[in-house]
Amino acid sequence: MERLKIITLCGSIKFRDEFEKICLKLTIAGNVVLTPLFLKEFEKTSVPAEIKNLLSKIHKRKIEISDEIFVINKGGYIGESTKSEIKYAQTLCKKIVYLEN
Repeated sequence: MERLKIITLCGSIKFRDEFEKICLKLTIAGNVVLTPLFLKEFEKTSVPAEIKNLLSKIHKRKIEISDEIFVINKGGYIGESTKSEIKYAQTLCKKIVYLEN
């Protein structure tokens, strides 16, 4: 069986709609797509620190097992968390693809 490429999506959760569109597009193209967990029941400021740290650790693990990351930088926006994910992917020599140049 052909090995499918694994792609982790990175970007601000404010682009949730873009995440869904890109996930669908990349999956239909034959990729395994990993996404961050969106916690609708928590406001961004009310997520307990231990949960934030756990989710960050899990997302970094997703980057580790990926062949590349796809950065959803709508309007050129890249937040601090996404910047750190990009830097982490660079240290692992992962291919980095951006939605917008």
